[in-house]
Amino acid sequence: MQPLLDAIAGMPRLADAQRIFHGRGGLHPGCEHWSLDVYPPAVVLTSFQPMDPQALAEVGAALEARWKQLAPGEPLCWVFQCRHPGHAETRLMAGEIPEPHVVTERGARYRVHVLRGQNHGLFLDMAEGRQWVREHVAARSGERPGLKVLNLFAYTCAFSVVALQAGARHVVNLDMSHGAIATGQQNHQLNGLAAGASFLAHDLFSSWGKVTRGGPYGLVIVDPPSYQKGSFVATKDYARLMRRLPDLLAPGGHALVCLNAPELTTAFLREQMQALAPELAFVGRVDNPAVFADVDPERALKVLVYRAPGLETGAPG
Repeated sequence: MQPLLDAIAGMPRLADAQRIFHGRGGLHPGCEHWSLDVYPPAVVLTSFQPMDPQALAEVGAALEARWKQLAPGEPLCWVFQCRHPGHAETRLMAGEIPEPHVVTERGARYRVHVLRGQNHGLFLDMAEGRQWVREHVAARSGERPGLKVLNLFAYTCAFSVVALQAGARHVVNLDMSHGAIATGQQNHQLNGLAAGASFLAHDLFSSWGKVTRGGPYGLVIVDPPSYQKGSFVATKDYARLMRRLPDLLAPGGHALVCLNAPELTTAFLREQMQALAPELAFVGRVDNPAVFADVDPERALKVLVYRAPGLETGAPG
């Protein structure tokens, strides 16, 4: 566990939520089951295997020692979460979690909940995807009547927040979880975004009419779970989405197509897109945050950009 301890020893005091140690990337042999995140003021250690109490105590001592250097006189706040199927738990190890717990990322504010459930309200590996959306929308903010965005599988609507901050005209957020959508509405309020977004707590596959009538969209964001029983299974359901994308996009519009499934590569997405929506041109892949580096980039989060044909030439534009 020395690489994890070394990461703690060199940990800076961070203002924004971000990952500190990414063992799952396979770059630190023997540490593949650990990740360490900061959701200020909380530090969150996640283990994907049951953790020996002595090892947990060693991590706690390392965090205490580093925190005394970073913030003398301030109490350390840290959480341990185990995600092993046979032993799952979340434990507050020290300090207090603020309520509400609000974190920042590049100037945007988000509500998180590190003591409840496995997903904390903001996926840190998607930070560069959110930045791509911010820059893409900002580059088109001078266009009239302004970019309209469709955010599918919106979760807590972080993409919507950055799109509106960058000048989007309107964002339609759709997610079947009422709780996630409610947090998304809170995130808009936290950022002073009182208008410009709509929120649909619906199952996408039974809401195509409503989604299509709201279009066409200059940007469609597709960030589904890789496997969620009764909701979405990538190997089966992504094809249903891809067939619909061309009809959802405005001429020259873009799609951000995301997949976080280690067993599925970019080839899975690109081959299906070529077969089911060949008129959409592949633009490129958005890099993941450097801290999420993986020995095999195909196992990591995949964020691909596609572009619809433009009006003038009939070619992508």
